[in-house]
Amino acid sequence: MATFTSASLSASAAERRNRSRLLDDVRGFLREYVARAFNPYRPELHYMRGPGPAWRAKYGSDAAFRLKTDLD
Repeated sequence: MATFTSASLSASAAERRNRSRLLDDVRGFLREYVARAFNPYRPELHYMRGPGPAWRAKYGSDAAFRLKTDLD
């Protein structure tokens, strides 16, 4: 008489959940990485780099605390 044994060829439900979580984690990481790496906003391009025309109009060129423009 022959004995039959069955072997499960598919992954168990727990293994599938673990794989699904891993894929979700990888997708989330990649989504956040791309969002941060390719974000077009660069605040350092918008910072003020010195006194502008309003400051010059208010204090004039004879202000004692004005910024030096030359290295003398």
